[in-house]
Amino acid sequence: MKILVINAGSSSLKYQFLDMKNEKVLAKGNCERIGEEAAGFHYKTADNRRVDLTMPLKTHIEALNQVVKTLMDPEVGAVKSMKEIDAIGHRVAQGGPTFSKSVHITPEVEKQIEDLIPLAPLHNGPELEGIRACKKVFGDKVPQVAVFDTSFHATMPPKAYLYAIPYRYYEKYKIRRYGFHGTSHRYVSHKCAELMGRPIDTLKMITCHIGNGSSIAAIRHGKVIDTSMGLTPLDGFMMGTRCGSLDPSIVTYLMEKENLSPEEMNRILNEESGMLGVSGLSSDDRDIAKGEIEGNPRAILTHEMLVYQIVKFIGAYVAALGGLDCLVFTAGIGENQVDLRRNICRGLFYLGIEVDDAANHQMVGGKAGEISTERSRIPVWVVPTNEELLIARDTQDIVTRLRYALTEDKTVVDPLDV
Repeated sequence: MKILVINAGSSSLKYQFLDMKNEKVLAKGNCERIGEEAAGFHYKTADNRRVDLTMPLKTHIEALNQVVKTLMDPEVGAVKSMKEIDAIGHRVAQGGPTFSKSVHITPEVEKQIEDLIPLAPLHNGPELEGIRACKKVFGDKVPQVAVFDTSFHATMPPKAYLYAIPYRYYEKYKIRRYGFHGTSHRYVSHKCAELMGRPIDTLKMITCHIGNGSSIAAIRHGKVIDTSMGLTPLDGFMMGTRCGSLDPSIVTYLMEKENLSPEEMNRILNEESGMLGVSGLSSDDRDIAKGEIEGNPRAILTHEMLVYQIVKFIGAYVAALGGLDCLVFTAGIGENQVDLRRNICRGLFYLGIEVDDAANHQMVGGKAGEISTERSRIPVWVVPTNEELLIARDTQDIVTRLRYALTEDKTVVDPLDV
């Protein structure tokens, strides 16, 4: 089975085309800085044919159209016919209380994903556009599967996921902490345990997914007990354009002072805050790092705030876990920002964490490995995430069961009920 995986982020779109016979990646790439005139489009096949373009990609739908066009290109494409694409797997940020596991996408599922857009405004909307665009391009015969960021966090206990607001709002609206980046946290936690040569059900781990969108998860014996993102991806620590946790009164205060509507306030917190809002430079950490080197005081402040907030979350989760066996960095910034990793670990020196500078500098560009010294009481790892592979595995499993769930009259039965 050959599967196209679409993984849309708030300002990015990663994709992979995999042959699941051996889980080989036939083509992969990413679109970055979506929404800007000088967005980047990158594509690479297994035999190293490449396409690297700078072009305007105003929306995720434009980025997806470029992906499909390149996959079908006669010179650099990975397929000669659309018939070679057996299924499409989509990463969907918010499953809410509706989806606790991956599902085959039906019109009803589309509607349910749409209903959840207010809980993940930067993600569910673009992801739904991608799902519908794929339907237009490939037709109804190519099955699509949604894999939800929230599902891995479903093991959190009520004491961790409930908010201290009137309980009736949980009962009526299901307002609670859901968490995100679940596929990434699930992948890197299991992969790190494998690299350490230890069963995951014996480990207390903290995984740090740090990118344009970021979250931290506390994982005990392979199950999440707490995570930094909440009802929406806005919660936690500061991100590319998101504010992270703040005093709720700030929202009502600003709305009153600036005469803002809920939609305007939502846009400010999701799209104008975080590293962009503090630095005044960019939402991209590479630009802020450049500004820091040049001595820009607000760029320096942005990184100081980011490190401080991450250190606080890690310290809280060490307490929640009752100890720590491993700290893991992943995602774009976590996998490549050497200085940020070093500074975070310096803030955790009291735990006995010590970083090997040489190893830290080596673990960039997709490399996995330990960056702590032999003296470090807690091992620190960099593990590149591979959400696409997990999405492809879930997609293959569901589509396989779908095929076996055809009745004699060819009516499709929900594969999860079989």
